[in-house]
Amino acid sequence: MKNLILYSLMLSALAAGLCSCDSLLGPSPDGELRLRFSRVLSAMTRSAEEIPDTNDFILNVTDSKGKTLYSGKYGASPESLLVSPGSYTVSVRSSDFTRPAFSAPVYGDEQVVVVASAKVTAVTLNCTLRNCGVRLKIAENFLTSCPGASLHLKDKSGSLMYAYSEKRTAYFLPGDISLLMSGSDGDKTLTTRTLEAREILTLSISAPSASSSAGGLKIEVDTARTWISENFIIGGPDGSGSGGGSKEDALSVADARASAGAEDVWVTGYIVGGNLTSSGMKTTGPFTSKTNIVIGPRSSTTDRSSCLSVQLDQGEIRDELNLVDNPDNLGCRVYLRGDIVDAYYGIPGIKNLSEFELR
Repeated sequence: MKNLILYSLMLSALAAGLCSCDSLLGPSPDGELRLRFSRVLSAMTRSAEEIPDTNDFILNVTDSKGKTLYSGKYGASPESLLVSPGSYTVSVRSSDFTRPAFSAPVYGDEQVVVVASAKVTAVTLNCTLRNCGVRLKIAENFLTSCPGASLHLKDKSGSLMYAYSEKRTAYFLPGDISLLMSGSDGDKTLTTRTLEAREILTLSISAPSASSSAGGLKIEVDTARTWISENFIIGGPDGSGSGGGSKEDALSVADARASAGAEDVWVTGYIVGGNLTSSGMKTTGPFTSKTNIVIGPRSSTTDRSSCLSVQLDQGEIRDELNLVDNPDNLGCRVYLRGDIVDAYYGIPGIKNLSEFELR
């Protein structure tokens, strides 16, 4: 009888363990979510600030209930996320921005996508400027007319003092932005403007001329210098086959993979490996082959089906790019100029390199 009771207890424990395992594993993921930027460009803007490396963008993926599936740098994210069928919110931003700051453009995108069972859902991220900015052009006569005054730009989250010699753009969250003058009589609001995301406003500040009968300051909105959305777009139309004529218009790895036959074009990506064979590649050092490298869409890429193979002919380019002599190149962003071929070591590749640039 004791043996029977002991046997029953063992079966109960085993069943509980199996149920526990099932709860840990959860439902089998049967959809795949893949992310990429439409095209990584470094100069699709008139602003003086440098567009940040998309590898450092902050990526967040949440399900319809708000549960976070991934939160961290885009460059460190998985190449694909296996998820249950349903809707997901994908958002990226170049940095966190909560208060006014100089030289702080924030680029990003947010999309809601639906992942179907047993399907690959590809999300193309088209990043634009998410905040707005103001630049002041302060005339000499203002400096002489109001020597003790100071100018401030303010929104609901904070303010910035705009020095007379300041040349940078002040960035704000979209909304009402006020220009204030502070002096011995306290603060005076000179003007308030409502700006949308992607708008940069230039205000010319000057004192009235001697012949003018009007009092106070003269404020002009320089509409010729009010940059709008298309001046701040990172990315371009997919599948157009255009681009690649310069480093600033370099093809992404994904675009280059679809552009076999293109000659003398620029391509950009991240060096993710080397030691190519017909069926594999090495993604960690040490490396032994100087004749090739592999570039991917992000520095964490390990799936060669997402990559481009690169032939390194003997010469300066091989000397500078091969991972045997330059192991620190692994993970670096690179711009390459050459011909795109259907296959080199079994995947689309680049041959006949004529120029390169590491960043």
